[in-house]
Amino acid sequence: MPQAGTMLGAEIAKFDALANRWWDPDGPMKPLHRMNPLRTGWIADRLARRHGRDPGAPDALAGLRLLDVGCGAGLASEAFARRGALVTGLDAAGAALEAARAHAKASGLAIDYREGLPEDIPEGETFDAVISLEVIEHVADRAAFLAALARVARPGGAIFLSTLNRTPRSFLMAKLGAEYLLRMLPIGTHDWRMFVTPSELGAGLRQVGYRVTDIAGMTMDRLTGRWRASQDVGVNYLLMAE
Repeated sequence: MPQAGTMLGAEIAKFDALANRWWDPDGPMKPLHRMNPLRTGWIADRLARRHGRDPGAPDALAGLRLLDVGCGAGLASEAFARRGALVTGLDAAGAALEAARAHAKASGLAIDYREGLPEDIPEGETFDAVISLEVIEHVADRAAFLAALARVARPGGAIFLSTLNRTPRSFLMAKLGAEYLLRMLPIGTHDWRMFVTPSELGAGLRQVGYRVTDIAGMTMDRLTGRWRASQDVGVNYLLMAE
C-alpha cells in the first residue's frame, strides 16, 4: 500500500488488520490495554490542572474539545469521553474505526469518529488538546505530521504525545523482547529505526511553535504488567507541549 499523506499505507493496513481484536484485553493489543490507564490518566491530570479543574473529579474534562489522532478502535478516546471531554477520534484505518464506533455505541458514549489524517481536519476547526499516542513512530513525514497537529490545536492549546525512544535498550525490550521473545505484540508491529528520541521530538515541536513542558517515562512492572510514570525515558515515554 502506498504512502497516504503523513502516514505510511503499510502502517495503516497493519493496524486495520487487528480491528476485530482491538478490544480484547488479552489479544494483540494487550500492552495498550495495560498502558492505557497511565497514558490517559497522566494526560487528563495535566489537562484538568491547566484548565483550573480538580483532576480527581469524574467530569474533570467536561466541555473540553479533544482530538485523538491515530485513535485506532478508541481505547484512549473512550477514557477521555468518560471524563466528560468532547472527543473526536481520527484514524486512517477504516476497519478499526468501525470497531471504535460499535464499542462506543455499546458503551453509551458519544464520540465523533472520523476517517482521515490530521491534515484533513477542516481549516479553522481547532481543539483544546491534540493527543497522539503511539503513532508518531509510524508516520511517513514526522515534520509534516507535527505541523498538522499544531495547526488544529487552538491558540493556547496543548499537544500530548507518547512514543518509543530510539535506544539500544528499546531495541532489546520493545522490538526483540516484546515482539519475538515474549510475543506481547505481533511481529512487525514496530520498526526500531522509526523510534524517536525526546530531543528529536522536542526539536520538531519547536519548529511548529511548541515547547515540551512536561515529560515522563512509562515503566512496566514485569510481575504485575502494570505501568507507572517514572523518570526513565529510555524506552517508552510521553510528553506535553505548549
